Amino acid sequence: MALLEVKDLRTSFFTDAGEVKAVDGVSFTLDHGKVLGIVGESGSGKSVTAYSIMQILAPTGKIVGGSIQLDGQELVNSGEKVMRTVRGNKVSIIFQDPMTCLNPTYTIGRQLMEAILLHTKRNKREARERAVEMLRLVNVNEPEKRMKQFPYELSGGMRQRVMIAMALACEPDILIADEPTTALDVTIQAQILDLMTDLQKQLGMAIIMITHDLGVVAQLCDEIIVMYAGGICEQGTADEIFYNPRHEYTKGLLRSIPSAENSGQRLEPITGTPIDLLNMPKGCPFAPRCEKAMKVCLTQRAERMIINENHYATCWMNVKDGVEDGTITLEGGDCQ
Repeated sequence: MALLEVKDLRTSFFTDAGEVKAVDGVSFTLDHGKVLGIVGESGSGKSVTAYSIMQILAPTGKIVGGSIQLDGQELVNSGEKVMRTVRGNKVSIIFQDPMTCLNPTYTIGRQLMEAILLHTKRNKREARERAVEMLRLVNVNEPEKRMKQFPYELSGGMRQRVMIAMALACEPDILIADEPTTALDVTIQAQILDLMTDLQKQLGMAIIMITHDLGVVAQLCDEIIVMYAGGICEQGTADEIFYNPRHEYTKGLLRSIPSAENSGQRLEPITGTPIDLLNMPKGCPFAPRCEKAMKVCLTQRAERMIINENHYATCWMNVKDGVEDGTITLEGGDCQ
């Protein structure tokens, strides 16, 4: 049985302007000890997917459909009492900017100990020992000294290490990392990614890595989900996504990444802007930005197509290729 199973998850935000379908029919599984990357531009739904799992949505947000099962336990509509036992204990999250997540008026030690005391049966002495142990685990130098310091006294990279220590203090089965390196400079980004790689191997936890940077998931992830406009447009192993992309949006993301192999060549940004979720088109959401869009793309969304047992995509170009080589038959449709 999978550690985490998400089926047809649908999350909406209800605003004065109308219903925003931020997550629309997302499904995936996560096994013990695996690393799943969720990639996409801002507004693609990747963070809302994570917040739906944790059930920490904004007041206007609501899970309107689907299922989230953790070790066989249904979380949707399970209630706040159940979710309090899940958050921190079974699933923890690291947010993008540690400075906005740490309380500036409390010491690092107090905040770490508070999390440990809340989710475990340790007493204060044991909680302090655990806090120091976790700071040492994430390579914070002089952990006893850092326990007495306030967040503003630490660098950005050090604060993110504290957030990782806090997230792992109660030994969760799943760690969700929501853009954990975006607010850091490039050198510190590399250090944090190396740290997470080492911790994942050492502790054997599963990780959901949320990012807009395909370079990050290339380093860490076993499987990758590419999201656009609230839905999954491509899903597969890291090798399949990087070496055999089958959705035009994925290809666009890859073309926009600097590569040593293509030194001197111009980067190709994806044209246009992310779609307005209040005014979704009838066909493929990416069609207005896609240089290869066909008639069918403008009028009908593609269903999930199986490329192989580890690779799926929702792009009509796969049907066109299949029609041309005879491996797929398109019934009653025009893909020209």
